[in-house]
Amino acid sequence: MRRISALAPDWWDYTTLPLEVIEAAARLTPREIQKLSRPGFKVVFYDTLEDFYLAEALEYVEAWRQSTDDNPVGICGPVGPTEQLPLVARIVNALGLDVRAGHFWGMDEWCLDGKETPVTHPLSFEKADRELCFNRISPKLRMPDGHLHFPKADTGPYRKSWDAGVRCAVVQGGQGDVKHWAFNDPFPRKGRHRNCPPSPGEFMKLATRIVILHPMTIAQNARTSGGGNVSMVPTQAITVGPVETWKADKISIWQAGQHDNAFGQRLTAWMISNKIVDTAVPMSLLALHPNVQFNYYRGGLGVCAVEMH
Repeated sequence: MRRISALAPDWWDYTTLPLEVIEAAARLTPREIQKLSRPGFKVVFYDTLEDFYLAEALEYVEAWRQSTDDNPVGICGPVGPTEQLPLVARIVNALGLDVRAGHFWGMDEWCLDGKETPVTHPLSFEKADRELCFNRISPKLRMPDGHLHFPKADTGPYRKSWDAGVRCAVVQGGQGDVKHWAFNDPFPRKGRHRNCPPSPGEFMKLATRIVILHPMTIAQNARTSGGGNVSMVPTQAITVGPVETWKADKISIWQAGQHDNAFGQRLTAWMISNKIVDTAVPMSLLALHPNVQFNYYRGGLGVCAVEMH
């Protein structure tokens, strides 16, 4: 029998893992984290936040520089982190880089009453992407609106855009408290998943869809985006799925220490490096992708030790 979650008893999450996995991850030093690299999984450290976010922004630029009208290329990017987005626009404008052939997929969006949140909603991810990045790129340089693919409650057009001849060079992401990328949260503990979370094979079949969010995800987004006001955060979202994610040449996860904590940043790297795949920790499924990179801001790693505050 799996342990009951210490955080949300009606859900699966990382607190249901065997204690030996949790204890091994908590013991990792920064030096040991760097040594978790293996073929197909690379760990990279950055000593300053400036270098960290610049490197993240350059992944956009490098993807779009490969794109032509005949061989279009795009990137799938997160809101969380967002600090890279204005840098993308600044680099494109400063270099006079023509990115009109480039494409972009938003990773996810909030869902209210069965519909995607409008761009007028203060928490809208599309609003953030446009205001922080695309609206700042010179009109003569930026891609047409038809090259920007944002997930909607009707997921059909978004899903088709992944099979329309555009190569995804990289799927970027952050890591949430519940160890997700995008909103690929663990499952509720009910029905046939009451005693065991879904198998990796079952989870890997999930495409872009509307999801009910784990309570940890709601609390985290209130903390990072709403000043702690949980009541303003939707409880459902639309998320890119593993089906689309696995179409990317590379998956690149960026951890500055602002979203997940010291333990979480260690746990997923440990699991991916050791190919421990468990859907209670959705990020661990990245162990099944052939080209994954974890990017860390060294100053945001923290320590897994008792500190009374």
